[in-house]
Amino acid sequence: MNESLNGLDRRWKLECNPDRLTCELRFVSFAEAFAFMTQVALLAEKLDHHPDWRNSYSLVVISLTTHDAGGLSERDFEFARNVDQILTR
Repeated sequence: MNESLNGLDRRWKLECNPDRLTCELRFVSFAEAFAFMTQVALLAEKLDHHPDWRNSYSLVVISLTTHDAGGLSERDFEFARNVDQILTR
């Protein structure tokens, strides 16, 4: 799984127990954080893969795992790569 982190933004971290890929993001304002979350929500619908996440004002924490697989799968890393693309726009 560590090799799958190659190419992802360094904010993404692997966690164990349960296996997850997480990213913590801080934005300038709530409006900016919410706009980002809206883009990610549309991505989730398109990929039919939905993150566990939370938001507190300008902080967004995304946690990815494939529940059907009982842990991480390539779908999680693909989702993370797409999130990175949203962040670089």
